[in-house]
Amino acid sequence: MKFAWLLAASVLLWGGTSQAALRLELATEALDPGQRQASQTLLDEAQAALPPSFVARLDRTVSVRWSDDLPAAVYGRAIRPGQLLLNARLLPALSDGSAARTPSQRPHGTQRRELLATVLHELTHLYDRARLWPAQQRALLLRCAQRDASHGAVGLPEECRGQTARRFTLSDDPRLLDLAGWPQRVGRRGARELHNAQVARSPDAYELSNPREFVAVNLEYFLLDPSYACRRPTLYRYFRAHFDWAPGNPPSCAGDYPFLNAGRDFARQPLGRLDPERVYAVDYLLAEANDNWVSRWGHSMLRLVICAPGRPRGPDCRLDLDQHLVLSYRAFVNDVQLSSWAGLTGAYPSRLFVLPLGQVIDEYTKVELRSLASVPLRLSREEIHDLVEHAAELHWSYDGHYWFISNNCAVETLKLLRSGTGRRELGDLDSIMPNGLLDVLVGRGLADRSVLDDDKEALRLGYRFDSFRERYQAMFAVLQERLAIPQTKVEDWLEQPATARRPWFAAADLRASAALLLLEQAALRRQLLLAQDELKRNYLGAAEQLAGSRFAKAGEALQQILANSGYLSRPAELLEAGYGLPQPGEAQQLEQSSSARQQRLLNLSEQLDQEVRRLLDPTRLAEIEATEVNLKQLGAHLREVHKASGGFQLP
Repeated sequence: MKFAWLLAASVLLWGGTSQAALRLELATEALDPGQRQASQTLLDEAQAALPPSFVARLDRTVSVRWSDDLPAAVYGRAIRPGQLLLNARLLPALSDGSAARTPSQRPHGTQRRELLATVLHELTHLYDRARLWPAQQRALLLRCAQRDASHGAVGLPEECRGQTARRFTLSDDPRLLDLAGWPQRVGRRGARELHNAQVARSPDAYELSNPREFVAVNLEYFLLDPSYACRRPTLYRYFRAHFDWAPGNPPSCAGDYPFLNAGRDFARQPLGRLDPERVYAVDYLLAEANDNWVSRWGHSMLRLVICAPGRPRGPDCRLDLDQHLVLSYRAFVNDVQLSSWAGLTGAYPSRLFVLPLGQVIDEYTKVELRSLASVPLRLSREEIHDLVEHAAELHWSYDGHYWFISNNCAVETLKLLRSGTGRRELGDLDSIMPNGLLDVLVGRGLADRSVLDDDKEALRLGYRFDSFRERYQAMFAVLQERLAIPQTKVEDWLEQPATARRPWFAAADLRASAALLLLEQAALRRQLLLAQDELKRNYLGAAEQLAGSRFAKAGEALQQILANSGYLSRPAELLEAGYGLPQPGEAQQLEQSSSARQQRLLNLSEQLDQEVRRLLDPTRLAEIEATEVNLKQLGAHLREVHKASGGFQLP
């Protein structure tokens, strides 16, 4: 280990720099004048498109010749460091000009455009194979060599671990790999993900093969497609910084990004715009643990504190709760009940949901009876902007696999923070548990948990959202005080049949009636949640069993809701072409597609509301209906006792 570092450092010390530059030399034998001219024009155009630093670093002569030996589908190939072959089948069309008009089945449109992209692609491979020694990498190797010599491998800082395995080329730069879709695996000491999950809205699926092809494909678009700066802004900035150069006349990109709101209100237009300039802060949002086995360590999310339109960025934006959004990686379950085995084997897709904060608060505090802690992250304005931007990119491109242990919500959230901010402090931070991730973020000074020290202030300012369990228990205490009920815990009261709770209504005074009403609403919510789980468990994936039965209509609606709602977490389904972030030219199709899908979901939801009770177990259905009767009776009773009391407010 020590000698490897010293050897690498010594190479840096004596490695010289050459003033030579890339030269493309056309093999002209057997070419007629027209073919030579067309070929040379192509090569001149390719060289002119390259960054000056690219040309200077790749200081070699590359021989370019037309070959009959390449497969028909292959436009070109670099076969050795100094030779590039182009497919001779394309030469006639290039020389007579028809290649500029002939459509190509490949992404760049015409045959000539694809030939130009191929030359750039293969030259990028040659550039990438050459070891690059920027100043910061030279300094890193020397620093790590010194640490190794004095302390040994055990004392190496995280930034040095695994560096001897690096080639120090463009395609194995850690920052590029984070952005490209091969992030560092949490808990694996610098090892990278084996597969790229940014599979949606790709310009060319070939980029997903490996990091080398990713670099080559993306450099094609960086150099040839003016819209690349708007479609993949984080990668555009990376290449611009790497080459200290960018193609001329970049377009004016929109300052905000389209997203699909995955809220459950199917009557609203799901398509929204996310403006990083309106994001005041980003919080680590932790749904605290409960007794459910899949929730025992909590759930990790990121909360975007978004200012209302027209409000200047500042602390008051925390009061604009209706504007806030939550970034939540979740297992997309569209078939059967949540399965521990499927979760352990990665059978569920992992997707980045964008949800309204209000819905997240309700589902955790009211339904799951779990508190939420919202802890501000210490991020600069630039880091907030970059994180929001990269989250928007992943929203349109990412479709991974959810593993309860190795790729759960905490792991996905940490990877988003790493790739979105580029903070070095996150590089060696490992945690696979949501509550553990918060602890290490606080320990590294990246999160401010002091906002939770004062419970009342935390609740008032929206840093904490209490579980309704405490409220239900408080209402239950009112019943214990006013009525001689035998139960000692609110859970025991709610688990009774609705008909067993009903006899107590008549004896309830105004305050007790109000408490009973709130608890009965909680009982109905609990029954509906149990019914939802029952439907998933019994009927999803059971279309054949339901066909022809009186349940067929309800079962079909349930199946279609799950099938049609997938686009809310994978919005790329709405667009047929294009790559990266959708652009203004795609806005009309995006709006029409999302509106049509949402209307379909609304119709299915209304149909399901009418039919779903047919699917429920008779005992479950009877309990729901009895609870609804209780609510009606309590409402009437509450009005009566309120009127009898003279219309005074509740004490």
